[in-house]
Amino acid sequence: MNIQEIIHYWVRSSREDLKTAESLFRLKRYPHCLFLCHLFVEKIIKASAAKATKQPAPYGHKLSKLAKLTAIDFSNQQLDILDELTAFNIEARYDDYKFQFYKKATKKYTQDYLKKAKVIYLWLKKKV
Repeated sequence: MNIQEIIHYWVRSSREDLKTAESLFRLKRYPHCLFLCHLFVEKIIKASAAKATKQPAPYGHKLSKLAKLTAIDFSNQQLDILDELTAFNIEARYDDYKFQFYKKATKKYTQDYLKKAKVIYLWLKKKV
């Protein structure tokens, strides 16, 4: 794939994961929704990184590290949100974190982070 195809792949995939996150929220599958919040933000950041570097995005899930590759100035608040979203990737996947994460993933908590993730997603999408 050329770089435009790679960027398009990440953008399209992030859009689909956003739709899935919204569906999971409606189904009250809050931990899974939060995991998908991480995923759709990760993918739009990878699209931005590919655009900035003209290279495929590297493997990895730490959003603040990936954000450094985009050449976009993120605020400290946005970086804090990215760090929290990164934690959802770990907490939703590994059994020793899962049960604590399930307690944390209330409707309000999930709604707040879904909104924050969408704001970052839409902001980055305009820059891709």
